[in-house]
Amino acid sequence: MPHTKAKPVVNTRIQARNKELILEAALDVFSASGFRGATVDQIAAKAEMSKPNLLYYFRRKEDIYVALLEHTLSDWLEPLRELDPAGDPLTELARYISAKMQMSEANPKASRLFANEILHGAPMIEKFLKGPLRQLVAEKSQVIQSWIAAGKLAPVDPYHLIFAIWAVTQHYADFSVQVDAVLGRREDPKAAQKAVLEILLRGLQVKQP
Repeated sequence: MPHTKAKPVVNTRIQARNKELILEAALDVFSASGFRGATVDQIAAKAEMSKPNLLYYFRRKEDIYVALLEHTLSDWLEPLRELDPAGDPLTELARYISAKMQMSEANPKASRLFANEILHGAPMIEKFLKGPLRQLVAEKSQVIQSWIAAGKLAPVDPYHLIFAIWAVTQHYADFSVQVDAVLGRREDPKAAQKAVLEILLRGLQVKQP
């Protein structure tokens, strides 16, 4: 009897929405209790679905946690994927930096959850970091290097430029309490974004002779 290939699993709209609800609930639970303290029962209750229904989509707590982190990373990396080699370098980088700051501001819980995973050695998402993330950063580093070679950007290490963007843009989400305490007031996202753009992009401008 000839072997037939299994058909790829295609999520229906309802299944996709249920997965989304689970991940949204999981973010709240993991943020409040950490990975060790969180339970599948808590996540199911937060998502307002039965535990068996949740387990239809994710077999274990670990699977939910990894899916949540990878979903977060995928969203964060979309603006980096969109860097256009044919575009103006400062414009492209300004758009990327602005998008990263807006995403961190809109979803600080996800940023802190990811930071906590990294601080613990990234045991759950090491494959993602060494695979898709590493490949994307290598590709975009080549784009930045091509801009430098064309004399459109000041000479900097492309990898460390990307690291610096990550560090600065996520700082406002991960350390918002510290930022507000030092400023003595609630930080203004627009003012912070303007300052970060000026600081980072000024160092990349090519100095005219």
